[in-house]
Amino acid sequence: MSFELTTLGEYISIQGGYAYKSQQFIENSTYPVLKIKNIRTGYVDINDCAYIDKNSADETERYIVSEGDVLISLTGSGPNAPQSLVGRVARFWDKGKRAWINQRVGRVVLKKDKTVHKDFIFYFLGTKESQNYLVANSSGSANQANINGAIIEALPFPRIDYSTSKKISKVLRTLDEKINLNNQINQTLESIAQAIFKSWFIDFEPVRAKIAAKQTGQDPERAAMCAISGKSEAELKQMEKEDFAELQAMAALFPDELVESELGEVPRGWEYKKLKDICKVLNGRAYKNTEFKEEGIPIVRIQNLTGGGKTVFSDLDLPQDKLIEKEDFIYAWSATFGPYIWRGPKSIYHYHIWKMDVDETIISRYFLYLTMFRKTESMKSAGTGSIFTHLTKVIMESQDVLIADNAINMLFKDRIDKIFKLISLKSDEIKNLENIRDTLLPKLLSGEVDVTTLADTKNSSDKEQIA
Repeated sequence: MSFELTTLGEYISIQGGYAYKSQQFIENSTYPVLKIKNIRTGYVDINDCAYIDKNSADETERYIVSEGDVLISLTGSGPNAPQSLVGRVARFWDKGKRAWINQRVGRVVLKKDKTVHKDFIFYFLGTKESQNYLVANSSGSANQANINGAIIEALPFPRIDYSTSKKISKVLRTLDEKINLNNQINQTLESIAQAIFKSWFIDFEPVRAKIAAKQTGQDPERAAMCAISGKSEAELKQMEKEDFAELQAMAALFPDELVESELGEVPRGWEYKKLKDICKVLNGRAYKNTEFKEEGIPIVRIQNLTGGGKTVFSDLDLPQDKLIEKEDFIYAWSATFGPYIWRGPKSIYHYHIWKMDVDETIISRYFLYLTMFRKTESMKSAGTGSIFTHLTKVIMESQDVLIADNAINMLFKDRIDKIFKLISLKSDEIKNLENIRDTLLPKLLSGEVDVTTLADTKNSSDKEQIA
């Protein structure tokens, strides 16, 4: 089953936002205003929005958006910067909340209820074909392309009935919900890894627990067990025998004393080492634009790490130290600097990225990733990040890294590697689900996949899907 084509304007119109004056914006209120920068790919980011007062909000109430509304950026860039692409589409997901739209933000308005499902409009506008159409028909420059309601409404669109559009939308939204759930799981897993790292290597909680227990005449090992597990002594007694013995063995590895070092107190037997003594910092390859190809081995640039930028390729045969593979630890050292675990295919890393070749007989790559994550966040929060617009290799190699004794390092490696393995598995699931989602709609519209094989949604309420 394929669909006859009409135009999107048969079903919807585009309402432009209001041109608020700069003096109308205030520091904070309960009336957020969404600008172009808040329209992300697929969702609305309200963390950095503007605000207006009640009078301005009341005067412009026709520009209110609420849960389920589909929004589109009417100004943006060309295809080389996907995160700021003109025509990027988002849904306002926030339950019970509302916002006001600024100029150059468009809202999809159904001309008649129950003619097409809003989710279908959202997914259709987000397809590669729709995005290419909007960019191709935009005016202005590559850095500031513009579209309007007429261009969007002229987009070729399948003549589809409400029931079919709802069926398709339900399948695609279910995939999105699974993707979002996996993303949330990964965020939780990384938070757990960060918490363990902070407890052991920043706050020295197992060590301090032993010290405090000794001072009060209590069992130091039992105190460390509580610190490591987060359990009370009563809860420890309820543990399975094998689990208790394993936790007890872990607690025994931690020292019961802090000693002075040049960089402050550290647990006895631990020491600071320079990063260069535990990790090789490998330079990426500099490329000229003329060397970029349309196929070959992907080249990872900083913009690819931060969620934007077109992927370019190379056909050069490079040595292994110029390549990164899944789960390699890399560090972006220019502009948006910071550590990353690479979860893409075998790729070439660009000049502004270092490959961090960790000596894993000493520590885990994830240990150094967590160390550098905290150091980077500390620099940014302290306001010194701007100093390091370009980090140098000398600065990186001279970073001090606190290293525990080998037994604790290997214990941490065992625990943390398991967590990051789960993150990697969930990341693979996310990519597979995204691929299914992004390829399913074109197949349904072309007739390659039969719409009638999709699950019936007659009994699903519109509370599950906002029409």
